[in-house]
Amino acid sequence: MVKVVIQKKINEFNKIIKVDGDKSLSIRSLLIGSQSYGVCNIKNLSISEDILSTIKGLRKLGIKISFNNNKCVIYGNGLNGFKYKKNISINAGNSGTFARLLLGLLVKTPYQVKIVGDKSLSKRDFLRIISPLKKFGANFINKNNSLPLKILGSEFLKPIIYNETKGSAQCKSSVILAALNTPGKTIIKAKKSRNHTELFLKYLNLPIRIIKKKEYDIIEVHGQKQFKSFDYIIPGDISSSAFFIVLTLLSKNSKLKILNVNINSSRTGFIKIINMMGAK
Repeated sequence: MVKVVIQKKINEFNKIIKVDGDKSLSIRSLLIGSQSYGVCNIKNLSISEDILSTIKGLRKLGIKISFNNNKCVIYGNGLNGFKYKKNISINAGNSGTFARLLLGLLVKTPYQVKIVGDKSLSKRDFLRIISPLKKFGANFINKNNSLPLKILGSEFLKPIIYNETKGSAQCKSSVILAALNTPGKTIIKAKKSRNHTELFLKYLNLPIRIIKKKEYDIIEVHGQKQFKSFDYIIPGDISSSAFFIVLTLLSKNSKLKILNVNINSSRTGFIKIINMMGAK
């Protein structure tokens, strides 16, 4: 039996801190920025393996990106502005968000692009992404509906009507990003899930319409509308904040203020639960 002895307790404190940027929004900022036309300036980008995998992958697709001290500059080439080469292989590492959302942006690739991941990601289901992207016109080569896989796009994409029933933000987002490169109107009926992608596009004034229902959302995307580059400050990650929040709750007479944290209602379940337990 392992025994842990705490020899020195933390003194009470009253502090103000910041945490790293939200990882989900960091990945979406990079992917959406790569499709804009011009220079995007992104601040407070999360520094993690998932983000580094995203940057490396976009660079392989011809997107110029500079990254230093949480500040990122993306030189976008517009919609479908990737510089495709033969035999490109992109390693998504452990990032399901990057791998699945990137596939939505590759629906027009004229050459096969191979997506690989680490041992853990390679066990995860990708059929939920493959199925709707095939309806757009993309083609896939893979075994067991998992990574590694190859995607070959189409010049003749068509808009789809997609019913997302799993409550997966990654599935919904991949279809939304594919719709950006597709002529006409794509309609998505999506079970409630994290809504970063649609809110981000709405923030950028892209042609996206969101109709909220009790159990699901209707999302309409009008494709092939070029959009300009943008500047964006990524809010702090509430998942990273959770550790400091609990530490403060366990420290008698202590107070903590965490600045600029993303409090999207789809991310604040942790706060609701600890408040039910008596936290303030």
